[in-house]
Amino acid sequence: MNPMQMLQNFIMKGLSPQKIAEQMVGNNPMMANLVKMANVGDTEGVEKVARNMFKEKGRDFDKEFSEFRSKFK
Repeated sequence: MNPMQMLQNFIMKGLSPQKIAEQMVGNNPMMANLVKMANVGDTEGVEKVARNMFKEKGRDFDKEFSEFRSKFK
């Protein structure tokens, strides 16, 4: 099942965003750590991980995040 189908199934079950994230984490320790950081409000830690992931893939976090935010204005 692709991630979008998983997300749709979780939404249909009426799960909260937090529960959806926890279900999608599964056995991935890095994702579990991200959820933990988000739960305690460590937004700087979450951002640092995201920036590192983008850098590893040769992508520009600031540019893509700006484009993402512009879609909600």
